[in-house]
Amino acid sequence: MTNVAVNTYTHSVTYLADNILKSFKDIIRLSGLDPAKFANDWESNMRAIKTWLGTGDLEHVFLEVFDPRTNVLIVRWDIDIVYGWSGDGSFWTDTEQLKYAIRKAGVAPADATYDILLKNKPGRPDVPGWGPVAGRSTDGFVRHSLGSTIEHYGLGGSAAYWRKS
Repeated sequence: MTNVAVNTYTHSVTYLADNILKSFKDIIRLSGLDPAKFANDWESNMRAIKTWLGTGDLEHVFLEVFDPRTNVLIVRWDIDIVYGWSGDGSFWTDTEQLKYAIRKAGVAPADATYDILLKNKPGRPDVPGWGPVAGRSTDGFVRHSLGSTIEHYGLGGSAAYWRKS
């Protein structure tokens, strides 16, 4: 008898991390923002997301678009991590749903910039280049949930965005 083992959870972590970053790339590009900073930070972002997805410590990934002169939030995109590990084998990313929401959120001002923030459970392992920071205030903003947008064997991400009410 021959046994074959596949580390499916590792594949799920890689699939989810890759599609979180691809979703943010689409948001940045379709919102009219300069993707150069995002491209330069890709490796660091991927390392942090994969590490904390792998340990089960990653709770949320945020893309904050803000005015660099005032540091005030313009719009925020969230991906909430869902750890519902199951072996049903499904995997998908709903890029059309995300593109529709990006059109609804509108184009960012020409001088806007962005940051990616990760929220983890207390006690997560350290990742070089990453440390505690506070996010910008969402006071006066309304959250619009998009539902599940990324899924791989029950490890998934639900997207939402915040805009001024």
